[in-house]
Amino acid sequence: MSVDDSRIVIDGATLTCRTVARVARGDVTVSMAAEGVKRAGEAWRVARQVAAVRPVYGRTTGVGANRVVDVEWEDADAHGLRLLRSHAAGAGPLVSPEIVRAMLLVRLNQVAAGGSGVDPGVLQPLADVLNLGLLPPVPLYGAIGTGDLTALASTALCLLGERSWLSGADGGQERGPGFRLRSADALAFISSNAATLGEAALAATDLRMLLGASTVVAALSLFAVRGSEEPYAPCVHEACPHPGQAEVATAMRALLAFDHPAPGRIQDPYGYRAFPQVHGPAVESAAYAENVVTREINAAAENPLIDRAAGTVWHNGNFHTAYVGLALDACRAALFQTMALSTARLGTLTEPSFTGLPPFQAATEASSGIMVLEYVAHSALADVRRFATPAALGGAVLSRGVEEHAGFSTQSARATTDALAAYRIGLGCELVAATRALRMQGRIPSGGPLKAAHDLATGVLDPRMEDRPLDADIAVAADLLPHLARLLPQGP
Repeated sequence: MSVDDSRIVIDGATLTCRTVARVARGDVTVSMAAEGVKRAGEAWRVARQVAAVRPVYGRTTGVGANRVVDVEWEDADAHGLRLLRSHAAGAGPLVSPEIVRAMLLVRLNQVAAGGSGVDPGVLQPLADVLNLGLLPPVPLYGAIGTGDLTALASTALCLLGERSWLSGADGGQERGPGFRLRSADALAFISSNAATLGEAALAATDLRMLLGASTVVAALSLFAVRGSEEPYAPCVHEACPHPGQAEVATAMRALLAFDHPAPGRIQDPYGYRAFPQVHGPAVESAAYAENVVTREINAAAENPLIDRAAGTVWHNGNFHTAYVGLALDACRAALFQTMALSTARLGTLTEPSFTGLPPFQAATEASSGIMVLEYVAHSALADVRRFATPAALGGAVLSRGVEEHAGFSTQSARATTDALAAYRIGLGCELVAATRALRMQGRIPSGGPLKAAHDLATGVLDPRMEDRPLDADIAVAADLLPHLARLLPQGP
């Protein structure tokens, strides 16, 4: 994959989660690499050759429990269109435009990987749809982690002209690029988890960013309460050498390298003292999840899989995204644990014994100051706890019993998106409190990334200390988190 500031070339092999996020959220031109088009063409020719001499699921047969029903040659042209129409039956509100754009990009890359057997002529129209900012209508409900059939069937009907594209700008209906998918290519086009993987790629990108920002915010809080640096000493983490734990401790040492105030206590609460041990698992889980999703978005995870080299097809289970769902389930459990420490640190920032300030950092006696931030943060924490329930605990038996399992990675990706939105609010509350405490103390870090973080925060957060609504402060702090993450040594 070739990437510059305004153009991305898709090759079917080197797509990253961050690139998915760039295309989904930005104005980036997408084009196809010749090698990706070549692989797709080779797979398409093999698929047609094999289907001419033996049964191939979805090309010469029905689907699901109808896999045992052969499609008669005189009905072949109508079969694929019936499949697309019957499967374009999602329900509920439409998913966000960025998730739909991520889906389109992932499916584009998957077809270019050369295992689907879809006509390569579809690649350029899909790229054109992205470049024009158009969207197929994709309802929220319809997938359980074994294929985003409803979402991609809706996309196919837009390509065929049976449904209108939606404008990404205003949601209005528009005509757009079209492509006459062959009937035999119908299942090959829709048999993909592109929507689930697209959302998972966005979540993995956001998760890594927020965890990096969390370390910077925790360092600001530690500085504000005059916490001890002993918990981050190299010897401590060499004694218990978990990689994520050591990574977090190293980052904290780098953030605190320019200031070494005398600690206010011999030993701090867990929010500071056990931060590497709790945040480290979240960092490791996020890295693992990103690796899993990256592997999936570049895989020819198709059923049937077209084997270009051997000139045959393989019926298989690569459509199942258990790896993705389980990885994201673990991320949410770890995210809850580290957010619980964030709310604990927020509690210390309201305490005079930690800050040397009036209770709740109030401007006058009996004023409420930042009191309400704790309620907001714990409300957000409650949602993260709710979303941490593993989606993989579900089960389903479908299509007359022949599809007897589902991993619900779609629901796992959606829950991760929602958990991250709540986490962002809670971390924003901690940042507001830490910044206000340092302002009231008249203290500024003397240098390095911690000073840069302090300067960024004080540059945008309201300096007024009197009792007033803090909702705007929380929103501004949450929006600042990506900028703080970029300050983290060796971070996002």
